[in-house]
Amino acid sequence: MNTNPYQSAGDVGHVELHRVPARAWVVVFAGTAVNLCLGILYAWSIWKRNLVGSPLHPAGSVMTGINAGWAYLTDAQATWAYVICGFTFALFMIPGGVVQDRFGPRVGATLSGLLLGAGCLMVGLLKSYWGLLVGFGLLGGIGMGLGYAAATPAAVRWFGPHRRGLVVGLVVGGYGGAAIYISPLAEWIIAQYGISGSFIGLGILFAVVIVSAAQLLSWPPAGYIPPGPVRSLGVAANERAATITSRDWTVGSMLRTWQFYALVVLFIGSAQSGLLVIANAAPMLKTTSAAIPFLARNAWLLASFSGLINASGRVGTGLYSDSVGRTNAYLINGAVSAVCLALTPAIMRSGNVWLLFLAVAIATWQYGGGLSLMPAMTADFFGSKDLGFKYGLVFIGWGIAFFVPQLAGYVKDVTGSLDYAFYFSSGLLVATVVLSLVVRKPK
Repeated sequence: MNTNPYQSAGDVGHVELHRVPARAWVVVFAGTAVNLCLGILYAWSIWKRNLVGSPLHPAGSVMTGINAGWAYLTDAQATWAYVICGFTFALFMIPGGVVQDRFGPRVGATLSGLLLGAGCLMVGLLKSYWGLLVGFGLLGGIGMGLGYAAATPAAVRWFGPHRRGLVVGLVVGGYGGAAIYISPLAEWIIAQYGISGSFIGLGILFAVVIVSAAQLLSWPPAGYIPPGPVRSLGVAANERAATITSRDWTVGSMLRTWQFYALVVLFIGSAQSGLLVIANAAPMLKTTSAAIPFLARNAWLLASFSGLINASGRVGTGLYSDSVGRTNAYLINGAVSAVCLALTPAIMRSGNVWLLFLAVAIATWQYGGGLSLMPAMTADFFGSKDLGFKYGLVFIGWGIAFFVPQLAGYVKDVTGSLDYAFYFSSGLLVATVVLSLVVRKPK
C-alpha cells in the first residue's frame, strides 16, 4: 500500500520519477533568498579595498570626507574581520543545525536575519576596527551560521537522493551568487554614503528579506516520502546506490568513522582556495589591470564575476555529481583548479586580464562546487536524519579554511605579493584531491 500522499504507485519494473509538491520548491527558493543575503561575506573584497591603507594613506591614519571617523587598516587587519566572520559562521553551524533539527528551520533563519542586521548596524555606527570585528565578524558570523544551517537541510528533506546534488546546489548557490549584486551595490553605496552608510543600508535590507523568507521554510509533513524512482535497474544504478548509505547514522557513530574526518579535510582543501581568491578579488584585478584605467577603477567587476561563477559551480557541480558521483566531481574540479592557482601569480604579473578572469572562474567554480558536494556527501555517507547537526560538524572544515586567506594577508604585508600564498593553496588542494580518490561511504 502506498502511504505517501504525494506519490502514486507505479509499475515497479520500470524507473518512474514522480513530481514533488509545489511546497518543496517554495522551500528551495526561500532558502536561496536567505542565502542571497547571507552571502555578503563573498563581497568582502569591496570593503577591504576601501579599508586598506596605501603609501598616501598609511595604516592608522584617519579617513576624511564621507568616511570621517574610520581609520585605514593593514591588509592583515582588514582580513581578520573576514576570517572571524567565516570561522564563527562555521562554529555556529553546529548549534544552528541543532536548532533546525529540533525546532524547525524558521527559528534559526529568523534569528539569522536579526543578528546579521544588528551586526551591520553596529559596524556602521561604531566606525571602528573593533566594531568591525564584533559586528561583522562575530554577530554577522553567528547570523550566517544559524541561517545557513536552516536553509539547506530543510530543502533536502523534500527530495530523494537522485536530486540531492541539484537541490543543494540551488540553495547554496544563493550564497555564492550574492556577490553578483552585493559587490556593485556596495561599491555604489560606499561612493555615495560612505563605508558606514553601506553597512547600515545593507543591514536593514538583509534583516527584512531574511526574516520574511524564513517564514516560508518548513519541513515536509509527517509520513512524507520523497518522490523518486520506485525501482532502479541496471549496472549504473547499482553503482550509484553503492555510494549512498542505506541507514541513518547517529552523530556519535558518525564521529567514530574515519570518513567523517576525511570529509572535514576535503572541505578544508576545497574551500581554502576559493576563499583566498574571493578575499582578494578586487585588489587582484586592480593590480593586474593597472594599464586599463576602467578596470582598475571598477575592480568590483571581478568580485561580481566570481560570485556568478561561484553560484554556477554550486548548481552545475551539484547537477553532474548526481550522475558521475560526488568524489569524481571533487577530483575533476580540484585537479583543474590546483593548476590554475599555481599559475595565478604569473598571470597577474603578465597583466593579462582575460587569463585572470579565466583562472578566477575555475577557482571559484571549484569552490562553489565543493559547497554543494559536501552537504550531499554528508547525507550520502551518514543519512539525512539530523542532517543539520551532522553537516554542521563537517562544516568546521570550511571555517578552518579561512586561516589560509588570513595567512595570505600576513604574507602580502611582508613580501608585497600573494605569490607564495597561491602556491601553498595549490599544493593543499592537490593533497585533498588525492584523498578524494580513497574516501568512500562507511560500511
